[in-house]
This record gives sequence, structure tokens and C-alpha cells, in this order.
Amino acid sequence: MIQPYLSPDDLPSNLTIQLSEILFRQLEEATKKNFFLASDRITRILLSSCHWYFKINSGILMLIMICPDIESYQNIMITIPQFTDMLKRFTNRGRITVSPPADKGIPWVLSIDEILPEEDSPTI
Repeated sequence: MIQPYLSPDDLPSNLTIQLSEILFRQLEEATKKNFFLASDRITRILLSSCHWYFKINSGILMLIMICPDIESYQNIMITIPQFTDMLKRFTNRGRITVSPPADKGIPWVLSIDEILPEEDSPTI
């Protein structure tokens, strides 16, 4: 059995852990509401075409989108640069996860700093 590095007195209490979880859920919900309100009409339509939410994991804000059909998945994937720009308004370190319909592939995950702005994208 591995002994913890900190004594039990130095670890957070159960109450502290529960309150932190509640505060994270409230922050995720508030971020979702403000993200939607800050979006343009097209982005709102795209968001409404899928199940989406925010999750905070290890201090990283994650926008998670689950697409019910291949058409919504393709539309979301085409507009990833716009979603990235929007997410940058809310965090410096963020991720976007886009999941295709069941049995149609694996989720696509990227950090918001991995996407080049459209004007900096290479031309072919």
C-alpha cells in the first residue's frame, strides 16, 4: 500500500472537496450560459444541433460537443476556428472535444493554442 506524502491534517476535508465540486459545477454552468450569449447566430445554431457542455479538468476549461448525426459533426468541424476564437475569450488554456455519432469514429480533441488563425493558415 502506498503511503500518502501528506499527513491527513494537511489534506483537504471532505466538506472542502464537496464545496469545490459544487463551485466547479456552478462555474461550468455560468461559462456555458455566457458562451452561448456571446456567440453569434450561426454558432448558436451549431451548438443547438448537438449536446454540448463545459467541463473543468485539472484547471483546463474544456468545451465538449457530442454530435447526434454526421451532418452536425461536419458542420462543427468546419467551424472549429470560430469555436477556438470564442473559447479564447474565456480561457488561456482550453480544449475542444468533438464526438461524432456513435460508431462513426473517435472523439477529436485539440488544445485551443494548436489551431492557427485563419489568416495565418498555410495556403496550398
